[in-house]
Amino acid sequence: MPIDPSSSSSLASSAGGYVKFSDKLTDSIQDITKMINEHKEMIDAIQDVGIQLTGAIGTLHTLTVKYAGIANAVLDMLLPLLKGIPFVPPKLLEMATMMEKITQQIIDDSAKTSKTITDVNAGLKTGDVARLRGHSGELQKVTQSLTSILPNIK
Repeated sequence: MPIDPSSSSSLASSAGGYVKFSDKLTDSIQDITKMINEHKEMIDAIQDVGIQLTGAIGTLHTLTVKYAGIANAVLDMLLPLLKGIPFVPPKLLEMATMMEKITQQIIDDSAKTSKTITDVNAGLKTGDVARLRGHSGELQKVTQSLTSILPNIK
């Protein structure tokens, strides 16, 4: 079958008769850039909210650890005294012992929790996606640790 010279010249003039990879990639990059620009405000808002949330959680964590330390110190002094008093109801001793265990767990987990919150906040501020991914599991562990205390509270 003979080749029509007029059609082959039009093919040759349009990218040498084939679609160039660079043209496809450029189109894809332009599409991605357009989508990012269309959603820029939402992306930035999510980042801002994440930064504010980690700041709030960090402050709440600091407050919790501070008061857990105070409560733990008081309970460390009171528990031996309460155990020595014969008429102290067993339920009161049980509650005080449980409170001491909870406050101690909060204190024990505080360094790890604080580091995770600080690192997540830094990752959000620097846009370090790899750092954020690395701390996703750590945040789950912090949540599990805090959640494990809840069933003990009656």
